[in-house]
Amino acid sequence: MNMYQQSLTAWSRLGRSVHSKKNAPPVSHGIVAGTRVASNLGWRVAEALTVGDKVLTFDNGVQTIMDIQRATLWADGTEIAKGLWPVVIPAGALGNAQEVTLLPDQGVMLESEAASDPLGDPFAVVPAQALEGLCGIRRSPPAHPVELITFYFARDEVIYIDGGLLIHCPRSVVHLQDMMAPEEVLYEVTSVTQAREILKDSEMTRQALVQSGGYVFGATDMVLVA
Repeated sequence: MNMYQQSLTAWSRLGRSVHSKKNAPPVSHGIVAGTRVASNLGWRVAEALTVGDKVLTFDNGVQTIMDIQRATLWADGTEIAKGLWPVVIPAGALGNAQEVTLLPDQGVMLESEAASDPLGDPFAVVPAQALEGLCGIRRSPPAHPVELITFYFARDEVIYIDGGLLIHCPRSVVHLQDMMAPEEVLYEVTSVTQAREILKDSEMTRQALVQSGGYVFGATDMVLVA
């Protein structure tokens, strides 16, 4: 069972793609409502995007949103185990213009000479929880319910949020043709242990964490082309 199959907490399904609790997949990644996403129409809050809208991706240009799922997390007021606390990324820590909250298993792309992706480039996708303690990144108990918005594309993608932070959006469905002739995996989220080995690189810790993916965009000066 991989990290995207682990259940984080009780939740209710909302919005465009409605599933029963019995059949709904566990929530382990997504974007908190109010977080801005880089789209072909500029920076837009996640909840304003709909199926068919286009989002800027790290490797594949502008891609169409194929599905959106919404969930309400931490709505029942019960105490949450510390291991499930969300990860709070202070403004500027990873190229983000404002404070961002992520689920602990949410994949974050970082640049590091100590890593290499399938294309041979120095990037790694690490779980947000592995970043705790670096650049002020911390775990914090959820203070109130939040709406989590999860985007799905035709394949795995990495997208830009809040000025320059890069997050992984795994594909929700594996098609039969992919099973017969699987595509090369472009993004594989490391384990926490693997991530911490990568993060031992002091230069990466000092530089790449404040310049996620090698790009830092201002909140208002990023020009997107459809």
